[in-house]
Amino acid sequence: MSQDNKKKRIVIKIGSSSLTSLHGEMSRRKLERLVDEVVRLKDDGHEVLLVSSGAVAAGYRKLGCLTRPSSLPEKQAAAAIGQGLLIEAYSDLLFSNGYVASQILITRSDFSDEDRYNNARNTINVLLERGIIPIVNENDTVTIDRLKFGDNDTLSAKVAALVDADQLIILSDIDGLYDSDPRKNPDAELLESVTEITEDIEDMAGEPGSSVGTGGMRSKIDAFKITMASGIPAFLGKSGSANIIYDAVQHTAKGTYFESTEDSVNLDSKKQWIAFNSGPEGVITIDADAKDRILEQKQSLTIDDIYSVNGRFDKGAVVRILDNRNDEIGLGMVNYRSGQLKNPTDIKADEIVVEVDHLVCHVEVPIPVGV
Repeated sequence: MSQDNKKKRIVIKIGSSSLTSLHGEMSRRKLERLVDEVVRLKDDGHEVLLVSSGAVAAGYRKLGCLTRPSSLPEKQAAAAIGQGLLIEAYSDLLFSNGYVASQILITRSDFSDEDRYNNARNTINVLLERGIIPIVNENDTVTIDRLKFGDNDTLSAKVAALVDADQLIILSDIDGLYDSDPRKNPDAELLESVTEITEDIEDMAGEPGSSVGTGGMRSKIDAFKITMASGIPAFLGKSGSANIIYDAVQHTAKGTYFESTEDSVNLDSKKQWIAFNSGPEGVITIDADAKDRILEQKQSLTIDDIYSVNGRFDKGAVVRILDNRNDEIGLGMVNYRSGQLKNPTDIKADEIVVEVDHLVCHVEVPIPVGV
């Protein structure tokens, strides 16, 4: 069996614009076409997980709104109606093809708590192993702005890392990443392959391009930073293209493939959680010698390496690590409470404060902390 035909665990992100009509309502025709491709992958033996937008779009008309609402209470009320309609439509279409769908609604706080993060992973793994198709969405009905993922591009990348996916496919209203905005420049060229997110590529990312969805190219680039740091191949393509999902798995679809090189970092699940989801609770400043050692020799931090401690946190918390010029080095999980580190009379000089296995440095993770 070729590599492309090998059984894979595939996460597919479906944006609102991929599911809705020109009037902003859920399009049954678009949904049927997407489900047909999912069924084709399942028939080939692949595990498939969907991260699907569309709850607000599916529900706002039944709320009595003529256009997509802009206020948070109306959006959440529309999502409360639309989420049921959306999962019902998915379930009916998949069941008619012999497959069972499941619904998973999460918030960012579910990812920031390590126990809940692990519980989510265990639940999804059971569903995938039993042949069920999980359909994930942010719990828009209860989530407030400061606790939101921001968009389902970021959510899909974090879910892909959570379940150790073999591929993330993000469907959009554009063919892929161009060297300039194709809507403004007719000579813009599609980048077929990206192996590193450079400053030039970040500069290419524009603002949100759809009035239906919330994510733009910038959010997609941030999502691909997560997958590339996690060693997960990803693809960006246009949802309206025929067989786009199936061809993306075969690596024959038109679009942009994001794939890290062999020299790139492949973070394990612990470091993925620290880097992408944990939410730092304090700050540790270290001296220059310690900075050189952890960056160059990948050593753990001891109490003697610490210059100052700010904030209140417990053992096992994740903290930001700065150098003595206040430049951020990365994140680490501490073995002591903040009070112990501020008054380390009972801590021996050689005792480890942050183990190297629980240390994620910016030189290793090419994404901004807090993405």
